[in-house]
Amino acid sequence: MRIGIDTFLLLLVLILVPSYTMASVDQQHQKLIQPPYLQKGDTVMIIAPAGIMKDTAKVENGIILLQEWGLNVKLGKNLFEQDYHFAGTDEQRLEDFQNAIDDPTVKGIWCARGGYGSVRIIDNIDFTKFKLDPKWLIGFSDITALHNEIHNLGIETIHALMPVTYKPENEEQAKALKSLKKALFGKKLTYRISDSDYNKSGEGNGQVVGGNLSLLYSLLGSRSSIDVDGKILFIEDIGEYIYHIDRMLINLKRNGYFEKCNGLIVGGVSDVRENDVDFGKTIEEVVLDVVKDYDFPVSFDFPAGHIRDNRALILGRTINLNVKENKAVIKFLHDGTAQRVR
Repeated sequence: MRIGIDTFLLLLVLILVPSYTMASVDQQHQKLIQPPYLQKGDTVMIIAPAGIMKDTAKVENGIILLQEWGLNVKLGKNLFEQDYHFAGTDEQRLEDFQNAIDDPTVKGIWCARGGYGSVRIIDNIDFTKFKLDPKWLIGFSDITALHNEIHNLGIETIHALMPVTYKPENEEQAKALKSLKKALFGKKLTYRISDSDYNKSGEGNGQVVGGNLSLLYSLLGSRSSIDVDGKILFIEDIGEYIYHIDRMLINLKRNGYFEKCNGLIVGGVSDVRENDVDFGKTIEEVVLDVVKDYDFPVSFDFPAGHIRDNRALILGRTINLNVKENKAVIKFLHDGTAQRVR
């Protein structure tokens, strides 16, 4: 029996679409690959993939901290290079990042600072060896671009403080440092957050993803944009007008970020700039207005972002977010799929 071309194409779609949909769902909910937890004697490389590193003392403080934890330290060859705004040219910063992910002796990559510049090198990074031998990427702010790119490869990363924000004498950072050490060495992470009058009660499970709101906004439409379906979104930012926070959140909404999201964690939104005309809403009110049509929990004032107490988040790890009016609890539920290529 002969069939027409239209009938043939319809049958082909009926055969292929279900399998494609199922594959997408499986990929969405699968555990991400977990780089090996660090052990004493492992090596961490410090690099600067973005802004210029002017203060060598801050890197020295980071080196001392890692050594106190029993780790060895390598420095990127171009760490202290300068190219106007950047820590060296795009080629130099790319070289350091590529060397760090390709070096089999390096088990962690600690970004010295954020600023701006990671997105300028991201399309030229060869992740071939990294996917075979993943290692922890640590940082925040502009490093969100790299977190998202690596998340889309199916590998966990760590959102945490960096050498440029580490201040050894500051007692406010004690909990942040403890959380970073726990994340790197494989200890259990649970956070109990003080109450916020703006919390939206509820409970949800999902991989925690996200980072700096401005970066998430700027990555929309690119391959580094993340899929938030079935996940818990974390956001933080610094130095923005309230109207711009509103603009970015509305754009995330228009791109479907909240349609199937399982929860929202709002970290530090610091140094908010004052507009000539009062916007009429607080940051919390802006957030709640954007997500008012969705039924998922929202937790405010999580200690992470451009603040001293910048707690570590294992991005890509499944968490339970339980938000009540007087408190919010975040529990990291399991390890990822262990990938231990030695």
